[in-house]
Amino acid sequence: MESDALRVAVIAGSTRPDRKSGGIARWVLERAAPLPAEFTLVDLVDHPLPFLDEPLPAIFESYSRPHTRSWSALIDSFDAYVFVVPEYNRSIPAVLKNALDYLHAEWRDKAAGFVGYGADAFGARAVEHLRLVMGELQVADVRAHVLLSASTDFTPDGRPRPPEHAEAQLETMLGQVLAWGTALRGLRVPTVAQVAR
Repeated sequence: MESDALRVAVIAGSTRPDRKSGGIARWVLERAAPLPAEFTLVDLVDHPLPFLDEPLPAIFESYSRPHTRSWSALIDSFDAYVFVVPEYNRSIPAVLKNALDYLHAEWRDKAAGFVGYGADAFGARAVEHLRLVMGELQVADVRAHVLLSASTDFTPDGRPRPPEHAEAQLETMLGQVLAWGTALRGLRVPTVAQVAR
């Protein structure tokens, strides 16, 4: 992959035991492999952030904790994101909201797409809630998204078994993420994390 290729994080947004987000994220990565971009799995299990413990709000970009600085550098290195998110009580998991709240400028002026999953609403309410958060972070969330049924779109051992329409939705969503991610590159100014490198 060329060094100037768009860098996209596929963020697995749940850490609970027996979660489905890891398998769905790998499905996204497999389908994205032929595309002209560099896709990377960012699994929140591998980045255990404590509940927000920075004394100053993230908008000041004045981080005092090593885990915050590490998370900042990682997230700042991407041009766009695909969030894999389950629906918990009509919203998103606390671990994902916490990871988002740690940072501000690192998310800004980038593109995002969503793959939601859940029971009765297939993750739709989690995706809608996440769109509100993206708006505050100045992330351009694309219109297309993928919704999977926790009841019918997985094998008995928890592996994703997306229906044909979900495969098509994923292709559309990824195309929109790449288009918007490319367009937004020119808007961004260096963040504190980038200046420090």
